Amino acid sequence: MGFGGLDNQPNQSPMVEINTTPLVDVMLVLLVIFIITAPLLTHSIKLDLPNAQAPAAADKPETIALSIDAQGALFWNNEAVSDIQALAARFDVAAKRQPQPELHLRADQQVRYQRLAEVMSAAQQAGLSKIGFVTEPKAVAKP
Repeated sequence: MGFGGLDNQPNQSPMVEINTTPLVDVMLVLLVIFIITAPLLTHSIKLDLPNAQAPAAADKPETIALSIDAQGALFWNNEAVSDIQALAARFDVAAKRQPQPELHLRADQQVRYQRLAEVMSAAQQAGLSKIGFVTEPKAVAKP
């Protein structure tokens, strides 16, 4: 290589020109890569897609949050309900709505199954068919 030496020779001085050969080599390699990959990026398939009219999305039905605490007290959307007959009357009104609301049932762990069965039976007799149970996910222990 043509580097200037640091010998005690008075005729030789350090080389002050930048060697651009490696830079040109890298640029040529990148140019070839871009020339090869550019057509792949713009490649497309000509398609005549059909036109279709989609119906409007249906309104999401109302959600009723029915909670039962540990003592068996009933709460309709966080509003206390006195007894199962009052709850059945509310179920009758809700079952007549269109679209029919969804019933999300939340019950404390200490609630007896009998109370839960009474509530589900009242909802079924009123005609509510969309009943879901709300639970808390188990905590996963992280190692």
